[in-house]
Amino acid sequence: MRELDYQTAFHLAPVGLVLSRERTIEDCNDEVCAIFGATRETLIGCSFEVLYPTPDEFARIGERIAAHISGRGTYSDDRIMKRSNGELFWCHVTGRALDRAAPHAAGVWTFEDLSATRRVAIELTPREREIAAQLVTGKTSKQIGRVLDISPRTVDIYRARLMRKYDTGNATELLQRLLGN
Repeated sequence: MRELDYQTAFHLAPVGLVLSRERTIEDCNDEVCAIFGATRETLIGCSFEVLYPTPDEFARIGERIAAHISGRGTYSDDRIMKRSNGELFWCHVTGRALDRAAPHAAGVWTFEDLSATRRVAIELTPREREIAAQLVTGKTSKQIGRVLDISPRTVDIYRARLMRKYDTGNATELLQRLLGN
């Protein structure tokens, strides 16, 4: 029987794992490769930006992550990410920095593909994706506004756009659609 060591556990973990330095992938396991449809050789040394739908989302979420980790030590959210073939999908992401004072310097990140239960069925703008990701956590417009540094009224405008795109009559129906029900 093969000896189980940390390296083996890392590569066989049933959740995607990434070791990062300055938002660059230092190492990743087999599950990350399966989730994003890429090889380890392709991902190692790449910026996390290749996993985001747009460079703008990479930058904005990076700022939010840094502020959150500096205060709490960890960060977690559900967000839309991009596979190597360009397909967008919902992903649960959790990370911890080695040093809270330097949140992007070095860290450990987990990735869980949510596409089996939550599909990206409609094309959304980057801001709509951010609002949708916050809505599925049950936050109010005011709370979302604080997280995204926008006014609650702006959140309401985007929520209304999402309701039109998803052809829903109320916020509950919108949440059900966003959650894949």
